[in-house]
Amino acid sequence: MHDLNIDLETRSSEPIGKTGLYKYAQSPDFDILLAGYSIDGGPVTVVDLTDKNQLPKFADLMRMIQSPEYIKHAFNAAFEWYCLSRYTGYTLDPAEWRDTMLQTLYCGYPASLDAAGKAMGLPQDKRKLQTGKALIKTFCTPHKQTDKDRRPWINPADEPEKWKLFVEYNRQDVVTEVTIGQMLRNFPVPDDVQKQWVQDLQINARGVALDLDLISGALAANDKVMQPLIAEAQRLTGLDNPNSMAQVKGWMQKRGYKIDTLRKADVEDLLNGDTLDPTTRRALEIRQETGKTSVTKYTAMRQAVCEDGRIRGTLQFYGANRTGRWAGRLVQVQNLPRTYIHPPVLDCARELTKAAKAGSIELMFGTVPDTLSQLVRTAFIPAPGNKFIDADSSAIEARVIAWLAKEQWVLDVFKTHGKIYEAQASQMFGVPIDRIKKGNPEYALRQKGKVATLALGYQGSAGALINMGAIKMGIPEEDLPEIVQRWRQSNRRIVDLWHKVEQAAIETVSTGKQTAAQCLLFSRECDKYNDFLTIQLPSKRKLYYSHPQLSQDDMGRQRLQYWGQNQTTHQWQLTDTYGGKLVENCVQAIARDCLAINIDRLESAGYKVVFHIHDEVVIDASQDQHLDDVINIMRTPISWARGLPLNADGWEGNYFTKD
Repeated sequence: MHDLNIDLETRSSEPIGKTGLYKYAQSPDFDILLAGYSIDGGPVTVVDLTDKNQLPKFADLMRMIQSPEYIKHAFNAAFEWYCLSRYTGYTLDPAEWRDTMLQTLYCGYPASLDAAGKAMGLPQDKRKLQTGKALIKTFCTPHKQTDKDRRPWINPADEPEKWKLFVEYNRQDVVTEVTIGQMLRNFPVPDDVQKQWVQDLQINARGVALDLDLISGALAANDKVMQPLIAEAQRLTGLDNPNSMAQVKGWMQKRGYKIDTLRKADVEDLLNGDTLDPTTRRALEIRQETGKTSVTKYTAMRQAVCEDGRIRGTLQFYGANRTGRWAGRLVQVQNLPRTYIHPPVLDCARELTKAAKAGSIELMFGTVPDTLSQLVRTAFIPAPGNKFIDADSSAIEARVIAWLAKEQWVLDVFKTHGKIYEAQASQMFGVPIDRIKKGNPEYALRQKGKVATLALGYQGSAGALINMGAIKMGIPEEDLPEIVQRWRQSNRRIVDLWHKVEQAAIETVSTGKQTAAQCLLFSRECDKYNDFLTIQLPSKRKLYYSHPQLSQDDMGRQRLQYWGQNQTTHQWQLTDTYGGKLVENCVQAIARDCLAINIDRLESAGYKVVFHIHDEVVIDASQDQHLDDVINIMRTPISWARGLPLNADGWEGNYFTKD
């Protein structure tokens, strides 16, 4: 067996950032320009496919790529795998591929080749060259034509010196990828995670159908109502672009309003208050209306849909590298607006939208943007003659944390009636659970049980309740400390878990010895290049925390830190953590592993998963496949999670929605 590292430079008229890999590579003008490769870590060879004399070298490379004797490695290997499959017309076996980006994510490093190299401390001669962005714009994107210059592309002969730099850029990318692979060779991706990556590749390539009539109608209906609103906002404010946050903020400041930000939540708070004059209020109401995410989602769908009416590449495997959860891409299926309209009224809303009848939509449902936002989910449809089966693992995080902490009364609830919010309220307030039902005054306690269950499992307090919407639910702020106290008193084993996990992590970092907390195993794993705190999960998958260290807080207590990527700034920086946050990582990671097993079970049983959202799977099913069978599969116990009570619920339908 040999290791073959590959990196391609390609061009296409489709902007990959908006259309995604699959539409990009399906474009008629898609082409491969350069193919750099290294065998077993040896010198890098770059094949220039624009030079016909080098085509025999590319044929030699393709023989290696098609041979099972070579394990193919690439950074974001889905790109090379699909581009080469598309280019040759031969679907390559994804099981023979390894993704170096996945390996960096698995070990807690950033997703980009440049950022990963810097975070890992690669020497300068091994890092990605910084000249790439300008060279890619020159050779890989369409040339902006003028009356005097009608060239559709800039070719190597047009810019020979830049082309030499581009060849060197491709060569250096392979050097960097090989170096990263070598530095992480002692921390391989487990076989079952590799298998999940292959499965994810196949699901992304399968894609999901879109209702193109609904998308076109929604965009047309939106235009009908947006243009008058924007014109009204321009008259009120005198601004060229009343959708610009900076312009509106400046306009308001000139009117005497002391505001620093104007995010969605800020606008809601201002509109709910009584400090606005009528003109400013109306301007913000229009901003709220025109700020709905619906148009952005519909536009993203239309940009990314392939010729067969399906969108592909909506999921990013290991997109959340702290837990290994998937992330959304293109239309962000992980973050779709909720649907509050339900069939059969929902069917009516969809038909009016397809016909772009903005007036009828407004008459029947209120504001057009809000209605279109609720319909975004329904743009995902099954293949002709099929139906969607949607199944969601019930309260999976609440189940996992109780199982991990051995909080038996919670497990008993899930093994019996499953009414965790009522049961939590009963525990917290000492009220019989049969009194917490609609029609009784005690039913008001259910809301407190619900928000406590959702917000407090990871060492949060009143702030976590507020972030979970406690105030908006009508719970007075002065009641929040009592809710926190009562929840912790009734969930003592979960509270103990926070402290056990934190102490285990601190002890392992301090002494280098393995430490256990429940079924979690903490280790300090080091080699010449790396130093990790790892947490082995029940599935045997590990979570990685790079270069862990201990410091002291203001109270003189030990504080655990590690190096990670800031999710807001994307900078590689020293990051604080604590017991509740580590428990959150582990619980979400275990829930993710449960989902991965369920996806594999469903696929093995002949169900075609087209996408999934956190713990919810969406299946493009034939008419003889049924929800009950899917639920039974998702309820099946998992070998490494003995005693974890699993359950699922769902629906069948002709388009995606929120049940």
